[in-house]
Amino acid sequence: MCLLKEPYTARLELFAENSQRVKKVFVWKNPMVNRLSALLYTAENKIADDEAIRASYELIKDNTGSFSAFRGNSVISIAAMLSLSAHKGTQLTNTMAVYELLKNVKFRASDYLVIAAYQIAANTAPEHFQRTVERTKAFYDGMKAKHRFLTGQDDYIFAAMLGLSDIDVHSGVERMEQLYATLKPEFLSGNSVQALTQVLVLGGDSSESAFRVIALSDAFRDRGLRMDKEYTLSSLGVLSLLPGSKENIVNDVSETYDFLRTKKGFGSWSITKQELLLLSAGLVAFKYVDEVKSGVVSTVLSTSITNIVIAQQAASAAAAATAAAAAATSGN
Repeated sequence: MCLLKEPYTARLELFAENSQRVKKVFVWKNPMVNRLSALLYTAENKIADDEAIRASYELIKDNTGSFSAFRGNSVISIAAMLSLSAHKGTQLTNTMAVYELLKNVKFRASDYLVIAAYQIAANTAPEHFQRTVERTKAFYDGMKAKHRFLTGQDDYIFAAMLGLSDIDVHSGVERMEQLYATLKPEFLSGNSVQALTQVLVLGGDSSESAFRVIALSDAFRDRGLRMDKEYTLSSLGVLSLLPGSKENIVNDVSETYDFLRTKKGFGSWSITKQELLLLSAGLVAFKYVDEVKSGVVSTVLSTSITNIVIAQQAASAAAAATAAAAAATSGN
């Protein structure tokens, strides 16, 4: 029996509909990237504008070379982000400029770098691009110094988010390392734990954050749901930033997961359990953000949580798309 209430169920219906709309237009693209595009529109409570996404896709093609990373696995995600911008041409120009600045400080071309560049271009003024890029590189280098073999291209997006923040580089990196030391014994994947620490540092400097993550993980396991896998562990970080009790958060994610399973395109043969949990966690986070904005929840929750969710979902989608592309190449 579903206990979810309006208007949240309406948003879930919207997400399911948006996913079908994007899939029909970009059927040949990676399904996880397509669903991220649907999520971007759902986050703003909008019907996915497939014509606008297609137009933005063509805009990217018209302004980049055939082998540009902008035409890579995440191109539909970028097209969806652009289609939601009021100034698409300027936004793309700024993103390409930031991308070059990032390459100038020795970041490597990739889907991750394109998304990192978009995050910077969309969330700060042009006069701050260079400083933000330098902070992004400082955070990345700090993480690399601590974890040489864990830190790679999949850390670019959160490095950019950290660069955009007002967090001191040295103290931020040290805080990530403290969290890593606490959380690594609890979870298997060091790479996923590093992504989790990035989310937690972005969300604030609470001394209880690591323990809240562990408590949430245990609560999900008790419900037969594992949120400690490769793509979903950082979602625990996002959920731990929300003001609700762990019981309510777990119930909301579980109910969202069950609701979406009944929708076209979300059956067990269409989407993995881990991806559906990832999307469910993101949708629940948006629900709590809406409640904060409407005053239903009294605890102050930074509106940056939406950007954290999008960054986390984009990083996971890019990782999945990259892995799928690599598998297809090796199979040929």
